[in-house]
Amino acid sequence: MPEKSINELPRDLRDRYEKGKQALQRQNFDYAVSILTQVLQQEPGFFDARQALRAAQFKKAGGGSSFFKKVLGGASSSPLVAKAQLALRKDPLEAMQIAEQVLGSDPSSAGAHKVVAEAATAADLPRTACLEYEILRKHSPKDVDLSTAYAEALARAGEIAKAESIYIELLRADPTNSEIAQSLKNLSAKKTMVEGGYDALADGKGSYRDILKDKEEAVSLEQEKREVKTDDVAQRLINENEVRLLREPKNLKLLRTLADLYLQKKDFDRALQYCERIKTSEAGADPSLERLMADITARKFDHAIAQLDPQDPAQAEQIAKLQADRLAYQLEECKSRVERYPTDLQIRFEMGELYFTAGKITEAIGEFQKAQANPHRRLQALGFLAQCFARRGMNDSAVRMLQSALKEKLVFDDEKKELIYQLGCVLEKIGKAEEAIEQFKQIYENDISYKDVAAKVDAYYAQQQ
Repeated sequence: MPEKSINELPRDLRDRYEKGKQALQRQNFDYAVSILTQVLQQEPGFFDARQALRAAQFKKAGGGSSFFKKVLGGASSSPLVAKAQLALRKDPLEAMQIAEQVLGSDPSSAGAHKVVAEAATAADLPRTACLEYEILRKHSPKDVDLSTAYAEALARAGEIAKAESIYIELLRADPTNSEIAQSLKNLSAKKTMVEGGYDALADGKGSYRDILKDKEEAVSLEQEKREVKTDDVAQRLINENEVRLLREPKNLKLLRTLADLYLQKKDFDRALQYCERIKTSEAGADPSLERLMADITARKFDHAIAQLDPQDPAQAEQIAKLQADRLAYQLEECKSRVERYPTDLQIRFEMGELYFTAGKITEAIGEFQKAQANPHRRLQALGFLAQCFARRGMNDSAVRMLQSALKEKLVFDDEKKELIYQLGCVLEKIGKAEEAIEQFKQIYENDISYKDVAAKVDAYYAQQQ
């Protein structure tokens, strides 16, 4: 069965999912688990609900670093896990539901996570399988079979580059492993097929006529897709698209392409003119277009600043004025978007960032508190809230914000490093040296080059000696 998005669900299920999400955001974890479990019982292919359910289960269990150390030692011998493993052979969806019963009370059960992963694979729910394997692999990174299964799930989910990186990592650890080498080779071939359009031929949905296009058109398309275009290529594409626009004056895609091309050439005024044409068309309100126009104007300021010499006192004064004008423009423009789209939490986050930059901490706090309801911006919003509280001297609140964010951040990436670093700095500021150094050591053990953690840790141990 295919995985489904929220727009593919019936209205009653969507409403229940939204209630579950709200309960999760309000930290009513029992209710969130209950509601989201009900949603998945009716629609096991709804990936966003399963992702939210995992977050609720881990938070309900108090999922911190010490909690996750026991993940692979969870209740894999539970009778329900054994029942789920038996059901897996006949009915993968039933196996998933039984395993979810285990995870509802014990999210540390490796056996239950593994059943969900294998059942999801059998039921053609690759993103769900990826979620479960990622949880398992995070706490057993050297398990080759687990990593291989995760890579296979990623490939099925279409995340070829990520799958490729895992195989490469495995091959580095064991260069003589011919099976992994073959899997990597097969994946690379699949990547070539997908990128070249040959997979459509294999499915019977395409033809060689689609692939062997006119050479000149292929070159034009390749140049159009290239991220950074030379001025002569950009100008040629502008000329071609403006000729097309004469024939297709209502083609909004052409207008957007021309705006991007003029932006590439740093002709900001012409780029804005094409954006205005889109804005005044029948397309209706478009927050992404308004954001693009704001970005173009900000880049126009940046370009003007880049032409000046900061070492020249007179020009340094001009730079300061342009920077102030840029920030004033961004604040006013973003305020107007907030007024037009008051429920758009992405714009709320942008507004918070601008207030923070302008030193308007009270206003920034208000916006970040709203923006944290956006799951894509929640952790960043919590990080900014912590910085706001720290600037106010409310260090205890800053610590709570950062600890809350870290509970939700499972992957040890740059975002998590920054949250840990901020927490260490706040603890250091309030004289909790031992607790602070524990934060810095977490980063040191994974990335010695991150900011000044090496200096902080070395200084601490030098002092101990």
